[in-house]
Amino acid sequence: MLKNITKIVPLLVALIIASGCASKKPDVDDFKNRVKDRFYTDIKSNGLKLFTYKAKLELPDDSSSSLAHHERIKQLKKQSRSKKAKRSIYTPDLSDWTEQIELGLSKTLDMTGYCREGFLELSRIIEVGRAEIRGECNEGATEEDRERFSS
Repeated sequence: MLKNITKIVPLLVALIIASGCASKKPDVDDFKNRVKDRFYTDIKSNGLKLFTYKAKLELPDDSSSSLAHHERIKQLKKQSRSKKAKRSIYTPDLSDWTEQIELGLSKTLDMTGYCREGFLELSRIIEVGRAEIRGECNEGATEEDRERFSS
């Protein structure tokens, strides 16, 4: 009997910890040092200044991502019994990730000085783990911009 209890207690503790972690709402700080972003500029001959900002969430190593996949499958099977839960499976909450992308773009534009007078957003793709925002600066390119940002 004592042998069985010593096997069950660690399992129960692990399950309690895992359920606590699973219910934690993600925060913008959760993405710290895990996001790789790129900023591409494109100045046209007529002075039009375009940009593309891309961000990608670094994936964990293969061993833990395999385990995470199996855990997600278990959760999906468990949740599929209810319509409300089924709906939430297909519509993930991307608000924190979107906030992180917008913050990253804002800081990048401030640091580079590329769009000094703001920008018009042309397109946006926000998905789990990756994002892309394309835009056009409100001001035209100066000679300094052409020297600094032309490839």
